[in-house]
Amino acid sequence: MVSEVALELEPEAVQTGELQAGTAPDWEAPSPPTDLIFDDGVPLESNRHRIAMNVLIRSAQQALLSRPDSFVGGNMFVYYSREQAMNRDFRGPDFFAVLGVEPVRERQGWVIWEESGRYPDVIIELLSSSTAAIDRGVKKDLYEQTFRTPDYFVFDPFNPAAFAGWRLDLAQGYQSLTPDDRGWLWCETLGLWLGTWEGAIDREPMTGTCLWLRFYTPQGELVLLPEEAAQQQVEQEKQRAEQEKQRAERLAAKLRELGVDPSTL
Repeated sequence: MVSEVALELEPEAVQTGELQAGTAPDWEAPSPPTDLIFDDGVPLESNRHRIAMNVLIRSAQQALLSRPDSFVGGNMFVYYSREQAMNRDFRGPDFFAVLGVEPVRERQGWVIWEESGRYPDVIIELLSSSTAAIDRGVKKDLYEQTFRTPDYFVFDPFNPAAFAGWRLDLAQGYQSLTPDDRGWLWCETLGLWLGTWEGAIDREPMTGTCLWLRFYTPQGELVLLPEEAAQQQVEQEKQRAEQEKQRAERLAAKLRELGVDPSTL
């Protein structure tokens, strides 16, 4: 799992290269660094964490197909402060989404000063025994006070009961979201539900099933992964073929009752 690294953004006047009062005329704003790293080789906590992250990313991409101005990423660096570039206590968000951004751009990470100052709009962290305290503490404070990320959720793939979420109130900070009667939480920014789904994905777990965090439409329908959508289409075609076969058999039976041999038609 990557470490969360970043460079501190200068005040707005510095970012735009404008001179501040009392600044020497020949002063120039420092250029952003060009030697950023985007992979520290640290693996995710487990295979289930890796799959859980990819499921969230791929299903969110499916849900946002009509929003080409969106970006969905995960387990990647978010560069935002010079202080954090020297402090590797954090990891990059396991899942994040940003709306209203440049649609076509190669991105190895999310670099705030290259994205017009845009921070993630939605963040999901996948908890583990070694990260839960940080995800619920220091990182939650960071996303609330610095990122000002509107929607933040946490979920433990091995302990689904740890599922929780917060919505940002600009005056009062993060406010806990109340689950509905299904145990789902509403993600206002994406206009989707987050809730658990029971099954096996990519042979995980090796036997039986487990609960995964998934996106659902406002109507409560599961946001399918591409392969799930393809399989659903195959099943629907099979059902239509079977229904057509049964209809033809009923018609043939009725013709025989009338003394007509269907094979002669």
